[in-house]
Amino acid sequence: MGKKTDRSVNYEHFLTYFSRYAHPVEYLEDYPIAEKLGLVITIPCFNEPELIKTLDALYQCHPTSNPVEIIILINQPFDPARGIREQNELSYNDAVAWIEKHSTITRKFYVIFVKDLPEKHFGVGLARKIVMDEAVRRLAKSNSGDGIVAGIDADSLCDPDYLLEIERFFSEHPETTGATIYFEHPLEGEENKNHQLGIASYEFHLRYLVHALRYSRFPYAFHTLGSSMVVKASVYVKQGGMNRRKAGEDFHFLHKIIPLGNFGEINSTRVIPSSRASNRVPFGTGKAMMIWANSNNTEFKTYNPFIFEELYTLFSGIDRITEAEDSEIESYYYNLSSNLKKFIRQDEWMEKIHRFQKQSTSVHIFRYKFFQWLNGLETLKYIHFARDEMYGNVPVSEAYQWLKTKIGINNGKNGDVFNALFELRSYDRKHACYFKKSTKMHCD
Repeated sequence: MGKKTDRSVNYEHFLTYFSRYAHPVEYLEDYPIAEKLGLVITIPCFNEPELIKTLDALYQCHPTSNPVEIIILINQPFDPARGIREQNELSYNDAVAWIEKHSTITRKFYVIFVKDLPEKHFGVGLARKIVMDEAVRRLAKSNSGDGIVAGIDADSLCDPDYLLEIERFFSEHPETTGATIYFEHPLEGEENKNHQLGIASYEFHLRYLVHALRYSRFPYAFHTLGSSMVVKASVYVKQGGMNRRKAGEDFHFLHKIIPLGNFGEINSTRVIPSSRASNRVPFGTGKAMMIWANSNNTEFKTYNPFIFEELYTLFSGIDRITEAEDSEIESYYYNLSSNLKKFIRQDEWMEKIHRFQKQSTSVHIFRYKFFQWLNGLETLKYIHFARDEMYGNVPVSEAYQWLKTKIGINNGKNGDVFNALFELRSYDRKHACYFKKSTKMHCD
C-alpha cells in the first residue's frame, strides 16, 4: 500500500480486511489516487433515473482542503427485468458522459457497473459493501494515513457545504469514529398534498424515535440512514465492513460503530433524501410512502410514549446496580413494567447482571456490557413488542405533545404534523449530540 505518514493507524487491519472480508474484486485498481485523498463519497445505484441530479449536487459543493473522490456503483442481479437493465445501462452511459465533463484533479468521479450479482445476496447491503470496500482500498493506498467514507443515495441531494462540513468535522474531532449528517426530506413543491402529509409524518416519526430513545437514556440513539452516514476508514475495516443485508443494512452497520464511542452528528450541513414511494427495499422511506399512498389513512401514527417511559425505568438507573447486592438487583427488576418483565425473564436478568458485575471494573465497563446485551436491535424489538402486546400506535399530534415537554420545546403551537416536524428540525439543527464510550451522550 506504500509508505504511510500517519503512524497511529494500524495498517495490518486493512490488510487483514482486504484478504479475508472485502469484496474480492478491485474495480479501480488502474486509476491513480491523489496523495492526500481524505474523503470518498459512495453511491450505490440501482434502477435509478435521478442519478445525475445527485452528481450535480456534489459537483456544486464548495472546495475542500484535500482531494475528494465520488464512486458510483451501478449494480444489478443476474437476469434482471428488461426495464431495470435498460435503466441501469442508461444511468451508466449518462454517468460516463457526465464525468468526462465534470471530473477535476481535486474532485474525481468514477462509475462502476457490476452485473450478474448473485440473487441470493443481491440488494442494497451488497451494493454498499462493494462500493465502500472500493473506497477504503483507495484511501488505504493514498498517503493521507486514514480517511473518511461517506454514503449518499443515488436519488439524494445535498447542500453546497456538504463536503466541506464533513471534512471540517473530522478535522476538528480527529478522534471521531463516525457520524450521521442532518437530513430533511423535500416538502416544498410537492403537489400531492396526501404525499406531502405522509412524508412529513414519516420524517417526524424518525426524529421522534431518536428523541424518545434519548429521553429513555438509551446511549446509542442516532439516526441510521444510509444516505447520511459517515465513518472513518480504519474503523470500517476493524469492524468488519458493511454487511450484505437486503434492507436495514445501515441500521445494523451503524450499531456496530456507535458503541465504539466518539460518534457524533454533523448538523451544520444537510442531506436531502428522496421522498418518493418505492418498493425496491422491504422497509424504509420508499416503502413507507408506498404503504401510505395505498392506504385510506388521513393521519400517520407512531409509537406510544408510554413505551419510552417504560424504557426509562429500565435504562435510567443501571449505574446504581453496577455493584448492587441481589436484593437491590431483584428490586430493580420488580419495579419494571409488566411488558418489560415479559420481554426479559427474571432468571435472564439476574444471570446477565451478575455476569456483567464480575466482568466490570468500572461503571463505564458495566454500562458498555449492559448495552451490548440490550443493544439497538433488542431495544427496537422491545418497542415493537410493547406496541403489539399492549399500546398500539398513537397519532403524531399526541406523540408530539409528550415529546415537546421532554426536550423543552415551549411554543404553544398545536400538534399539526408540519408544525411538529419544523420544530424538531429546528431543534436538531441547534443541538448536535456526541457519544463518548467512557461517558454518556452529550448534546450541545
